Amino acid sequence: MGKSVAGAVSGRRIKYVFVIFWLAVAAFAGPLAGKLTDVERNDAKSWLPGGAESVQVIDVQSSFASPDTVPAIVVYERDSGLTDGDRAKMAADAAAFGRIPSLDGTVTGPIPTKDGQAAQIVVPLNLGADGWSKAGTLVDQLRDTAKQGADGLTVHVTGPAGNAADSSAAFEGIDSSLLLGTIAVVVVILLITYRSPLLWLLPVISSGVALIAAQAVIYLLAKHADLVVNAQSAGILTVLVFGAGTDYALLLIARYREELRRHEDRHEAMAEALHRSGPAIIASAATVVLGMLCLFFAETNSTSGLGPVAAIGIAVGLAVMLTLLPVLLTICGRWIFWPLRPKAGSVEPTATGLWARVGDRIARRPRGVWIVTALVLAVATIGVVQLDATGLTNKESFRGTQDSIVGEEVLARHSAGAAGSPVVVIGAAAAAPSLRAAFAGVAGVESVSEPLTRGSYAYLTGTLVDQADSQAAYDTVDRVRAAVHAVPGAEAKVGGTTAVNLDVQRAATHDRNLIIPIVLAVVLLILILLLRSVLAPVILMATVVLSFGAALGVSALVFKHVFGFGGADSSLPLFVFVFLVALGIDYNIFLMTRVREEAVKHGTRRAALIGLSATGGVITSAGLVLAGTFAVLATLPLTAFAEIGFAVAFGVLLDTIVVRSVLVTALNLDVGERMWWPSALGRTTRPSLEKERVAV
Repeated sequence: MGKSVAGAVSGRRIKYVFVIFWLAVAAFAGPLAGKLTDVERNDAKSWLPGGAESVQVIDVQSSFASPDTVPAIVVYERDSGLTDGDRAKMAADAAAFGRIPSLDGTVTGPIPTKDGQAAQIVVPLNLGADGWSKAGTLVDQLRDTAKQGADGLTVHVTGPAGNAADSSAAFEGIDSSLLLGTIAVVVVILLITYRSPLLWLLPVISSGVALIAAQAVIYLLAKHADLVVNAQSAGILTVLVFGAGTDYALLLIARYREELRRHEDRHEAMAEALHRSGPAIIASAATVVLGMLCLFFAETNSTSGLGPVAAIGIAVGLAVMLTLLPVLLTICGRWIFWPLRPKAGSVEPTATGLWARVGDRIARRPRGVWIVTALVLAVATIGVVQLDATGLTNKESFRGTQDSIVGEEVLARHSAGAAGSPVVVIGAAAAAPSLRAAFAGVAGVESVSEPLTRGSYAYLTGTLVDQADSQAAYDTVDRVRAAVHAVPGAEAKVGGTTAVNLDVQRAATHDRNLIIPIVLAVVLLILILLLRSVLAPVILMATVVLSFGAALGVSALVFKHVFGFGGADSSLPLFVFVFLVALGIDYNIFLMTRVREEAVKHGTRRAALIGLSATGGVITSAGLVLAGTFAVLATLPLTAFAEIGFAVAFGVLLDTIVVRSVLVTALNLDVGERMWWPSALGRTTRPSLEKERVAV
């Protein structure tokens, strides 16, 4: 940040203008931010790959049935076998279900299992456009009706509607839970970091203003510009704004406290702090914004929608942390640091602190340190072979027992077909008989309906023999596609719940293979421009990739052998990579910009020690904040969120404590001035470290 701009932000009079401006923004944005949940899209299409075959089926299927209609499957079981009374009750329940106002179609059943111990009734429910949030109420009504007079007959509600109800319940209150949990983590870590009962208030207030403003912007774009927002992206937004925003606050406050020891006037100290730390903060935020925007290239709608949502959150957070936070700090003065107020002329404690001592130890044998550290990280990466990121079954998606999952298990135990999750085939009406014959001849399909025709399309459904979310069912979908695609002139497409899940898995693989190289290229380019070097960015990117691999490898082992997760969400590798690289590179930038600043005066090797001692504490604190905020995701009852939360939190801690502070510092010490090749700084000849070392 230029001196003139930094001086303007920290000016004696203009600082009050910034306070009034952000108060006005918060007052205007507050009501809009509160409406964000009203524009969330949690319907199936908002989560799916837009061009997938199963999504094309949904578009055509709407002419045969409402896209808001999903089946609920009411499951009954008696271990000793269904009695005549049970069958009479189920028939009465089916009649009662047929009178539900939200019914859209015909109630099917009761359908008994071959062993006579269970039965199912399929109830097609029209949940409406915002049915995801209404599913719980309707499913509860079905369950209550089925349980009345059950007399020992166990009852569960499963199928797509049952799954939607349980998923909606898992997300219920997620915004407030994440917000309160994130604030609590940030406050505790800031209290430990600053050992001040008051200073933590300013970053938290600033982050709160940033979140409100970001939510308002996203609400307006979702309402008027068709931006896709769902519960997942809204939840991650909260964590990201508080985590990254507090990181920027920590860097600024650390530099401001350092400058307060050099300047009597706090406005001059803030101007210098903004001038020195501003470029690193802006570069860090720009890296995250561009990294998140790379998600826009994803096929999966939920992933591509997360990109702009996260980018907006980071951009707004940056604006707040470089304008509101500085003026709050200067208005409050030195007393805000009480009881450890920095006095002009006092000794900078980081010069002889923990990280200064760590740097001295690394400097004794830097090459050995970075080689051993890199080898340990490489070994940790081997754990990736244990990562099964091929998607989660319905059972694996939840932490804890859900009624819809129990219902699925009952049907599977009694070898009942997945009547509520049929495979859907859409094709040319003229080819309907050939399509039905090809469809019915596929192994794994139990029964096929008679074709319905409307306009130029024919519509058919088939019941799967296997559980709808099993690998066997996915294989059946592939066989169905091969069979119906081969029918001449049919132009057939295959959809349904199982086909959707299969397409999501494959789109996640495509997104990972496309977006990871793009993010790497973008981050590398930013580092080259910022550090005015080629070698340093390449080395730093290598450490980032190694850190990501180690984090994912350790996480895979923990998921399988500690948490007992059955697998991993198909989007996990991509999300963890983007968050760790885009956010983790912040710490590279914080450290290396300071090293380059000091290298001009002292040489790279000594600058590496100065940079570590000056930034080691703030980078560690920033890592703890970001790890803590992402760890809040792990408290949610959804496996995918828990996996993302743990993997990112662990990766950030690994990044800040080991990679940035030990590995990168050792590389700086070993490579020396060559780190800045091919810039002029890289061609400077300096004496050996032993000759140039001084107390730092």
